[in-house]
Amino acid sequence: MPKVLVADPLHNVGQELLLQETEVEIATGLAENELIARISEYDGLVVRSETQVTKAVLKAGTSLKVVARAGVGVDNIDLEAATDLGIAVVNAPTGNTVAAAEHTIALLLALARNIPQSNQSLQSKEWSRSQFIGVEVRHKVLAVAGLGKVGTEVARRARGLEMKVVGYDPFVSQDYANRLGVELVTKEELLAQGDFLTLHLPFTPATENFLNADSLKLVKPGIRILNVARGGLVEDRALLQALNEERVAGAGLDVFHSEPPTDYQLIDHPRVIATPHLGASTREAQEEVAREAVAQLLMVLRGEPAPYTVNASFAPPRPEGMSNSYVGLAKLIGKLAMQLSRGQLSGLTIRYQGDIASEDTSMLKASCLVGVLEESSSERVNLVNVHLVAERKGLRILEEKISGDSENYGNLITIDIHTDSGSTTVIGTMLRNQPRIVRIDDYWVDIDPSNKYLLVTRHQDQPGLIGAVGTVAGECGINISFMEVGRQAPRGQAMMIIGLDDTLDKDALDKIRDIPYIDEVSLVTL
Repeated sequence: MPKVLVADPLHNVGQELLLQETEVEIATGLAENELIARISEYDGLVVRSETQVTKAVLKAGTSLKVVARAGVGVDNIDLEAATDLGIAVVNAPTGNTVAAAEHTIALLLALARNIPQSNQSLQSKEWSRSQFIGVEVRHKVLAVAGLGKVGTEVARRARGLEMKVVGYDPFVSQDYANRLGVELVTKEELLAQGDFLTLHLPFTPATENFLNADSLKLVKPGIRILNVARGGLVEDRALLQALNEERVAGAGLDVFHSEPPTDYQLIDHPRVIATPHLGASTREAQEEVAREAVAQLLMVLRGEPAPYTVNASFAPPRPEGMSNSYVGLAKLIGKLAMQLSRGQLSGLTIRYQGDIASEDTSMLKASCLVGVLEESSSERVNLVNVHLVAERKGLRILEEKISGDSENYGNLITIDIHTDSGSTTVIGTMLRNQPRIVRIDDYWVDIDPSNKYLLVTRHQDQPGLIGAVGTVAGECGINISFMEVGRQAPRGQAMMIIGLDDTLDKDALDKIRDIPYIDEVSLVTL
């Protein structure tokens, strides 16, 4: 029978589930050296946020197969080391969904009616009713940024409060939003329409400082802002300034850039309600995350794929045959196509052409979906759980197989991203066992995607334009590794793809957008 060490406090329901299939030892509060001394005895380890699962701990776990985090975050686990050592890391991303959604609604209502401030005033023996006049939430617009698990539950509850709900999430389908009773809007429309704005986005380079000085200039005057997701979604100084200028009427915050916070300027503002990361702090959530984390751990110990594996160590086995070498390419074209697309995602089509079409393409489909969705999900997306994530987002996925060679290549994988603004197409193949991008929309190209950063422009073919773009990159001290141009006709519509050794900042991208004859600029991170 496998042995499992529970190193942090775990709800009894989790312990009972473990006892059905494993030998369990509970030892909390272990120092790193103590954990290292005994971890070799165990097949599984269960932690929360207190125990630091370092590289040294993982290396000492010579029998260790899986680490389960009873919660969402895995910052206390060295994922890279776990992956290198073939140890699966699983978490419980859905167990606290209701708790986080309810906490958001609690902050919304408290913010609307000034409840903490009025409570403090009354406890100080004051009777200042006129000072705490609030607003009703009925018939107000709740703007939801991110319609993942928590955002969806918040939207459902807001509808019950008779609020109008608008949502921004480029990665959910219109059908899904319609079923929720949510009107999908652009980011700019979201900020302009919301009486209340709640953030439920994953924290990625693209969403960092989602609310910053520029975006806060676009908000509806008197908006109230809620953040029960990630501290990094809000630029604190910009929010503080907006509060001082009364463009923002109030803020309810449960998460912070650093926790516990070190800068209390924002928290101390009289129109800010702050709680110490209590989104998941309910008895029910603690029970559910324990149940979910243990269930994932037991699946791994049985040799089954666990849907909430957060590293790549327990992915399904790669297929045999030719398609094995195309798995990385499939992810690559999905990632590229998604970043080049514009508008509200509705679905995608994946096509296989050539000998590869006769093989099992299930892994290629999964890998392509990972490329499309990994930057958009509040949970880590991998080959195991990607179909669940896509289903929750309401995406329509079609596969097509075409036998026989294409006109130029033996085997091709094509992805079409469908949005309300049209479709974006990326086609790739393998040449000498290396991935190549051979077509983007209507342009045949030949791109080695080994560069991390690609600058893609759509423009009118004109003399000097390439040099103008290169000049901007040079002024930023960024080297260009390659340049590829596809065009439909001389002086007609064209596309340029430039490989960069480093990224370009917003000012540089704005300079490129201002170059005459350039219609669109995208910076892609592969």
